[in-house]
Amino acid sequence: MTVSEKSLASAIRALSMDAVQAANSGHPGMPMGMADVATVLFKDYIKFDPTQPKWADRDRFVLSAGHGSMLIYSLLHLTGYARPTIEDIRNFRQLHSPCAGHPENFELAGVEATTGPLGSGLATAVGMAIAERHLNAQFGDDLVDHRTWVIAGDGCLMEGINHEAIGLAGHLNLGQLIVLWDDNKITIDGAVDLSSSEDVRARYAATGWHVVSCDGHDVADVRRAIDEALADPRPSLVACATKIGYGAPNKAGTSGVHGSALGTEEVAAAREFLGWTAEPFVIPEDVAAEWRRIGAQGADVRAAWEARLAGNGQKAEFERRMAGDLPADFSLSAYIDTLIANPQKVATRRASELALGAINDLLPETLGGSADLTGSNNTKTKSTGPLTKDDYSGRYIYYGIREFGMACAMNGMALHGGVIPYGGTFLVFSDYMRGGIRLAALQQQRVIHVLTHDSIGLGEDGPTHQPIEHVMTLRMIPNLDVYRPADIVETAECWELALKDSDGPSVLALTRQNLPQLRTEKSENLSAKGAYRLRAATADRKVVLIATGSEVEIAVATAELLESQGIGADVVSMPSWAHFDAQPQAYKDDLLPHHVLRVSIEAGTTFGWERYVGIAGLRFGIDTFGASAPAEALYDHFGLTAAKIAPQVAAALDH
Repeated sequence: MTVSEKSLASAIRALSMDAVQAANSGHPGMPMGMADVATVLFKDYIKFDPTQPKWADRDRFVLSAGHGSMLIYSLLHLTGYARPTIEDIRNFRQLHSPCAGHPENFELAGVEATTGPLGSGLATAVGMAIAERHLNAQFGDDLVDHRTWVIAGDGCLMEGINHEAIGLAGHLNLGQLIVLWDDNKITIDGAVDLSSSEDVRARYAATGWHVVSCDGHDVADVRRAIDEALADPRPSLVACATKIGYGAPNKAGTSGVHGSALGTEEVAAAREFLGWTAEPFVIPEDVAAEWRRIGAQGADVRAAWEARLAGNGQKAEFERRMAGDLPADFSLSAYIDTLIANPQKVATRRASELALGAINDLLPETLGGSADLTGSNNTKTKSTGPLTKDDYSGRYIYYGIREFGMACAMNGMALHGGVIPYGGTFLVFSDYMRGGIRLAALQQQRVIHVLTHDSIGLGEDGPTHQPIEHVMTLRMIPNLDVYRPADIVETAECWELALKDSDGPSVLALTRQNLPQLRTEKSENLSAKGAYRLRAATADRKVVLIATGSEVEIAVATAELLESQGIGADVVSMPSWAHFDAQPQAYKDDLLPHHVLRVSIEAGTTFGWERYVGIAGLRFGIDTFGASAPAEALYDHFGLTAAKIAPQVAAALDH
């Protein structure tokens, strides 16, 4: 007996409402409303194999409307993934269950991206689609030819990030990207028309997308619309007209099913409406068998791909890149040797460009870009031609003025695998992309942010462009390495560390102004320790000056003034708080002994530095906004010069 698609969809609806009801928390409406669309999608279109969830040429599926997480948990369980088990689903939203309130890529194989912040999942999918086309251009159809599918809700399409993402996708003509819009016209507050009257379809069409509509509860119409999308060379928006909470006879179509359990009586009524007689969390064997058959049908496609891979001359390189492994001999040591041999005074943004020149020649997987600041961020090198809709093999993306979109797209590239994305903007604009940076850290993805113009040193552009609190707030994000190098050597060292860290993102905060090369002797990668003694006191040590980035030069000059007065001063360069905090306690105690005065110097907020200098220590920085003036005048105005710091240090030692 053939199992109907209605029954297959009802299994999704039943699991979703049962899990939310058991947790008394969650969003049953979206998975119940999109169950028919999801059934068609997984039954007839998505290329996947639950037994090999990381198969490189699988289709990517992103649930951008992550609040409807029970949709993907139901699909993964029903199609045969090892997890979630039915017990996992019973414990939906409970501590230690992989079925978290919103899908998390590190909890379950088959969850391609951590989603929840609306719109970010769709923007992440744009990055996946870029990576797919880029790798296709490099390795060919035999190894890379898959689609990226997205289920998005009204909120995803309303958020500002959506505008950035779809503009980029349309410009690059990412025809392998298909977004299924759960067009149910409901948000948490109520009907969409309470807050919005825009023509979403026209907006997508205006950005170069193909747009088609269907009845999301008519499986034949859903197929027609998806087939149209597949036939069109542009990225596609499929507007699926649905009823949120479909199956709940009294609450469907209302905001009442958006963010809360249906309630015992409504669950019972929904079971009756759907003709679903099974007990909670029980799937009838015939329905379960049909879903397992659907899950198994990709095995042959995957096996055929593996056979093509086995005979492909690029097999080893493709596998290395998809695994995220750097070449075994990768090192910037030889490049750093040239810096030691030929010292130079350059801005660290220029130092980054020089390091990238070496990196991009050594690593074909780097994929760079900038949010319309290429000439200021110095992120483009000779070996990185532009990636365009006519040439996806390029290694440089012109993101336009889309900082948040760039951050999320880079997350998608990293999640897809095969590329190491980096992108640039001004440090002050990290505010625009903070949500994307945070998601990279949460998802444990190697994404590198080149954030230049990192202090008042940028000068005349004034306080709107001068970051004050930004480095410190970025340091607060768990699993994010924030580097602020002091010269050209430290910049190269920090780049090497960022590239070798495959389990999290990095920020390189870089200067506009030129800095002297302070490191002139060959050594190990000292930046790997997070902080190190750059200059040791010659007189009896009374003070340790701790500085980062452009202020290390000031610390050296301050130490020289103090030493001339017989006050011994160490200079510690601290390019990375996180790396320093990871060092053995003995190393930290030796570098920052408690019996001497400790002083921090950084052209930003002093908040937070007390963890290293203590309550009795001195903190030199800026706890106001900046000002518009040449850089040298600003440093003098804010008291960040050796001539103004040294007397205060001496006075503190006299008390």
